[in-house]
This record gives sequence, C-alpha cells and structure tokens, in this order.
Amino acid sequence: MLSRVFFLLPLALLPATQHAAAQSPKGQSTTDLVQSAQNQVPALTSIYQHLHQNPELSKHEEQTSAFLAAHLRELGYTVTEHVGKYADGAQAYGVVAILENGSGPRLMIRTDMDALPVQEKTGLDFASHVTEPGPDGQPVPVAHACGHDLHMTVLLGVAREMAARRAQWHGTLMLVGQPAEEVIQGAQAMLADQLYERFGRPDFIVAEHDTPEVPAGSVAVKDGPLLASATSINVVIRGIGSHGAVPQAGKDPIVLAAEFILVAQTIVSRQTDPRDPTVLTVGTIHGGTKNNIIPDEVDLGLTLRTFSAAETDRILAGIRRTANGLAEAYGIPADRMPTATVYESTPVTYNDPALADRIRAAAIAALGQERVITPEKPVMGSEDVGAFSLDGKIPCVMYWLGAADPEKLAESRQTGIPLPSLHSPLFAPDYEPAIPTGVTAMTAVALDILK
Repeated sequence: MLSRVFFLLPLALLPATQHAAAQSPKGQSTTDLVQSAQNQVPALTSIYQHLHQNPELSKHEEQTSAFLAAHLRELGYTVTEHVGKYADGAQAYGVVAILENGSGPRLMIRTDMDALPVQEKTGLDFASHVTEPGPDGQPVPVAHACGHDLHMTVLLGVAREMAARRAQWHGTLMLVGQPAEEVIQGAQAMLADQLYERFGRPDFIVAEHDTPEVPAGSVAVKDGPLLASATSINVVIRGIGSHGAVPQAGKDPIVLAAEFILVAQTIVSRQTDPRDPTVLTVGTIHGGTKNNIIPDEVDLGLTLRTFSAAETDRILAGIRRTANGLAEAYGIPADRMPTATVYESTPVTYNDPALADRIRAAAIAALGQERVITPEKPVMGSEDVGAFSLDGKIPCVMYWLGAADPEKLAESRQTGIPLPSLHSPLFAPDYEPAIPTGVTAMTAVALDILK
C-alpha cells in the first residue's frame, strides 16, 4: 500500500484565515463573487490536486477528514470530527463545521469525501497511484473517479467566502463532510450518531455533484426527482454439487444462474411500464472453484434503480418469483430454493421545488442566465444525500456542477461518442473553471438563503 502524507497547506496558501475574514470589507454584494472566487483558484487548485493524489476508500476517510477539518478550523469554524456510527457499531469519519452569525436560518451544505476502488488512467501529473486493502483484504487501486475531491475543494472555497462575508448574512452555517457516500451508508451513519440532536436541525440542505454532462463553468438545477433510488440485492442460487463429468448426478446452479440473469431482464423489459424509468443490473457473479466441479451455489450481486418505493417492491417480488420459478423447473429441492436479500438501499433524491427555484435564481444572479441550465430528465444514478432530509421534512436540493470541457462536450454531442463518465478510470473534471464556478454558485446560494 502506498503511503500518503496529508498536511495542512502553509498559511499563505490557505483559502482564507480567521484574521482575513475579520478584515473583509462590510457590505460587499454578490456581484464581486466571480472575481473573489477566481482569486482563490491558485490555493484551491493546490488543495484539489493534493486531495486527488491521496484518495481513501469508503469508511476509511481518516486522513481526508482530518485534512478537511484542519482547514475549516483555520477559517474560524467550530469543527467536530468522527461524527457517525455504522450499523455494525464502527465509528465513521464524518466532519461537522459550524459558523454561527447571529439569529436566522440554519443552512447545511454537504460534501462527500470517499473515493472508489478504480485504477486511474487519466495520465494527469497528479493522478492517484494509491492502493488500499479492499473489503476482502486484498489490495485495490483507489481514485477519486467521482469528483468528491472537487466537491471538498469547492466547500473549502465557500467556507472562506462565507467567513469573509459575515456582514452579508445572519444565521448558522453547518458544513458537513460525509463519509461512505459511494456505499450509501454515510448519511445514515451520521444521522444515527444524532447529527441533528448534537448540531441542530437545519432549515435547508444544499449539495452539489459534478457531472460530465454539463459544461464546466455552468451549473444545472432541477426540481423534483433528480436521482433514482438504489437497492442492492444479493441473490443466492443453490444447486447440488457434483463432478463436472457427471452433471446428471447434481443440479447445476451455474446454468440456473445464467438463465435467471437472462429471464430477470424481462422483469423490466416485459413486466414494467416503459414510461417508468427502471434499471435492473447484475453486477457480480461468484460461483465455483474448479473447472470440473459443479458447485453447490452461485452468488449474484444486483442493483435496482427506480423512482418509487412501490416500483421497487414490485420488482423485488418479481426477482424472487423468477428465481423460485426457475429453481422449481430445474427440480431444486424445497430446502435449496434461492434467496434474494436486500443489503443496502437509498431513497430517490428529490429536490424541493421551492428551494430549487430559489437556488436557480441565486445562481443566475451570480453567474448569468446562460450559465445556469435546467435539466429535463432525472438520472438513474443514486445518492444518499436525500436521507438528510428526513423523508422530505427538510427542504433539500442537490444540483449539478459542470465538469466537462465545453469543446469536448460539444464534440461528444455531435459525434455521439460519450465522454468518460463518473466512475470511469478516465474521468477527469475540467477543474480550472469548475472550481471557481462551484464556489461562486454555492456562496451565492448560501448568502441568499441566509440573507
């Protein structure tokens, strides 16, 4: 495993200090945000590249969280680390930073911190070469292939701006560094550790996520459903083991699993209303130890994406019905029937319409109409930021931060050849325009909500 050195950047390179915040002129308007954010780019670029080179897997964000916390303390925030407890009792690396500025609303801004088990192939000078032990203890490559390093960088830029502009807002700013987003466990872990009881329940929640579908230098704000729910399912197909040369002596679970994979696709293609966006994907298959041995069972890992709890329940029932029906047709004994178990899930990410309208207006005022896009369709990807809204009781919005080179995106749309997507080993945000755009937009939103 490659070692990593996380450090607090020298004071001269920090986005700001508590002293600098105190010296900020009073009464500044949001019209100076673009230039102010641009002035931060050299320092924020150093932070971004440092985070990019030093990724950590979900539930292991020890040094990343400490790095984020140290910078927020330097900016004058009251910071608490190690916020969050997982279902197995393990402590999480969540970060909560509070800046109180008189009476007024409490705004929560969330960033995620974890990276992915992906081998980076971008060829960047600051590419990740980190490896870490994976869930099975074997080393895996690690990279920020989803842009969480960009999200953290923007958050630090926003933290600097808000600390420097206290004369422009009133209330409480609550910055949250969330762990384990990629395994959709971090938000629930922080809530289970009494996040709101300890730090106050927010009146509004805002987050961003970068995307290669929007040009860098722009943001995209959508109301209503933004991201699908995600349900992870483990299907165990059981058989009766035997020698590969005498298949009639057993019941082959590999053949049964192969047929299940094909037939399960008809649950979406032939049993689901085509007007309801739904995805069912088999992502993992594990079975057998040797080419001439028919194993006892095969494990399958599935992901299900829908936009309603009722649709999720209906398809789960279809998965179980399909697996059991095929097993019965194969003559599998009653005590060896398949099982389908849900082991993690996250709800639809739903953007509160009134808050989305307010965010769109603030972004337009800061960036200009041409740099604020309104997407027409939701995305089948998933997030757990919506869990913080407590089933919609707290208005919550996640918006898109453009991360694609505008010229490359235009060419991609013309040729039909997609750019590297999130989670791709080739994904590389166009960070130089994305960072100041993210800082400008999120600061404008925060100032509007807290005005």
